[in-house]
Amino acid sequence: MTTIFAPTNPHRAVRWWLISVAALIALMVLVGGATRLTESGLSIVEWKPVTGSVPPLSEAQWTDAFEAYKKIPQYRELNAGMSLSEFKEIFWWEWSHRFLGRFIGVAYLLPFLFFLWRGGLSGELKRRLWLLFALGGLQGAVGWWMVASGLTERVEVSQYRLATHLMLALLIFAGIVWTVRRLAERPQIIAPARLRFTSVLLLIVTFVQIYFGALVAGLRAGRAYNTWPQIDGAFIPAGDRLWFETPWWRNMFDNVLTVQFEHRMTAYALFVLAALHALDAVRSRTAAGGALWLFAAVSLQAVLGILTLLNQVPIDLALSHQAVAIVVLTLAVMQVERLASRQSAQAQPRAVPVGQAG
Repeated sequence: MTTIFAPTNPHRAVRWWLISVAALIALMVLVGGATRLTESGLSIVEWKPVTGSVPPLSEAQWTDAFEAYKKIPQYRELNAGMSLSEFKEIFWWEWSHRFLGRFIGVAYLLPFLFFLWRGGLSGELKRRLWLLFALGGLQGAVGWWMVASGLTERVEVSQYRLATHLMLALLIFAGIVWTVRRLAERPQIIAPARLRFTSVLLLIVTFVQIYFGALVAGLRAGRAYNTWPQIDGAFIPAGDRLWFETPWWRNMFDNVLTVQFEHRMTAYALFVLAALHALDAVRSRTAAGGALWLFAAVSLQAVLGILTLLNQVPIDLALSHQAVAIVVLTLAVMQVERLASRQSAQAQPRAVPVGQAG
């Protein structure tokens, strides 16, 4: 009797666990965005991975925390004269961000150890989950590395380190989304190579766009050049304004005008690529639903980006812009996975007779 191979049903609890962790990471990214927008990220000047989970509980402890903050340049140059109650407002944003990081670590590790103890995870899946856990540990260290950049000579964190911190968080998020998709049983889609290529390109450009967005946030570039579609008086600014720093490549990361310009241009490229991918998917009748949802999310993201810029980055629009960026990334990962060749990350395949339900 002719047989084909079909994967066994994945453990539903594993998928829901990973979905919950992904949701927590998305929430943490948004809290991190609010922490940046409210200039709260340097309010805690020490890294205490364990004891730092407990906030100040007495007036004496609050005073000590405030006095430590007063020693850094941000307080002296930007917030001199801040009251204790005002300090508490920014403290709670940063504490919440760090607490979420610790909580995510526990929410990931304890169920993971339980699933390892119970068995049933394939070798490939275990390796992927251990890698994600290691990246999560690295993320904690990168977070402190970022904060440390603003404690001695700067009044804010380095935009390079901020962007690294965000990209690592979203790389972990994307890895979890991919893993969840791999655990679901679905028929293989036979897609044209062109469609698979553009889906991967869309995902790459999405990551690049988010990286540029992090640089914009790090430099507060969204509070400058608040016109659209022109920027600095033209659709394409003068070259001597875009490339005046030396070496030239530093403009791409340090020049406020260049960083905002590249963020805009990448947004246009992402929009056009998403539109072409959706049109191709509809014409080829392959994964059209995923392509159209991705194009819709990219379109909404573009509108929110323009509104955020024109209104000089109000916190509600800025966080909405960031939230939809996470949606765009999620849909981009799902579209790539949908069109990729499939092999279950779960247990070994089992033989199923043709014509018999598997």
